[in-house]
Amino acid sequence: MKKRGWAGAGLLTLGLLGGLGACSSGPAQTEGAQPNPLITGRVWNVAHQGGELLWPSNTMLAFRNSAALGVDMLDTDMHATKDGVLVLSHDDTLDRLTNLKGKIEDMTLEQVQAADAGYTLSPDGGQTFPFRGQGVRVATLSEMLSEFPKMPLSIEIKQVKPSLGTPFCKALRDAGATSRVVVSSFSDVAMGDFRAACPEVLTSMTEKELRPLVLLSKVGLSGLAPVPGKSAQVPMTGGGLTVVTPSFVNAMHRRGVSVQVWTINDEATMRRLIGMGVDGILTDDPVLLKRVLEEEKGAEK
Repeated sequence: MKKRGWAGAGLLTLGLLGGLGACSSGPAQTEGAQPNPLITGRVWNVAHQGGELLWPSNTMLAFRNSAALGVDMLDTDMHATKDGVLVLSHDDTLDRLTNLKGKIEDMTLEQVQAADAGYTLSPDGGQTFPFRGQGVRVATLSEMLSEFPKMPLSIEIKQVKPSLGTPFCKALRDAGATSRVVVSSFSDVAMGDFRAACPEVLTSMTEKELRPLVLLSKVGLSGLAPVPGKSAQVPMTGGGLTVVTPSFVNAMHRRGVSVQVWTINDEATMRRLIGMGVDGILTDDPVLLKRVLEEEKGAEK
């Protein structure tokens, strides 16, 4: 699950205050001249962490299987090792997902990749562990960029200090990947660092940036708030508030902002979101979403 909080009842009050503050600070940003490549008129199947219900989270095995399935985008999370290598992991430690323990930022790449990244996944509730001992390792960003040179990617910066903005940008530029990546972060600091280093890359808005847009969309005034990013990666609900509504989706589209919703693993919610016209659904089960999308498309004919 994404660790972008949308936490607490303070979402409503702080978000409203933040929205008013944003409105008073200057004119709202308007749609850019360039079309948003994430808005295509259909719902994208986005494999969250490569499809972590089916395959070990954020591993090359998961990414390969999802790509072979035909997903539209691979989603991943990023940290840096002690020796400065950008690696793909949701957690900042190895504890939950591997057979080893330790903080990634305190370990070298060699130490991190000594862990069995397929160790804990059990599709049958702990009866079997089919990925143990199969050589599944923590993946690096460079591996992913190299193996999938055309695949759209959603990458969340998890680590705040030291800043990953400059090395991350360099990796994307060196791989020629700047036009096919959307970057997100829960941290305003991390996002600010990345935007400063890599202004040409499309970014999602942070929770703080999205709050006024969500709230003002409920009263038809979202056009008053700025849109610092071209993507809204959001949960269905947060802080007791329904985030994803038809009015929010429509308001974002009027501003040229794509709406991708996380993390959806049940069929009923998938169908609701498809009906709302969202641009992407992040799911741990891309096989299920593929079937649902195919059925919905067939029903339209």
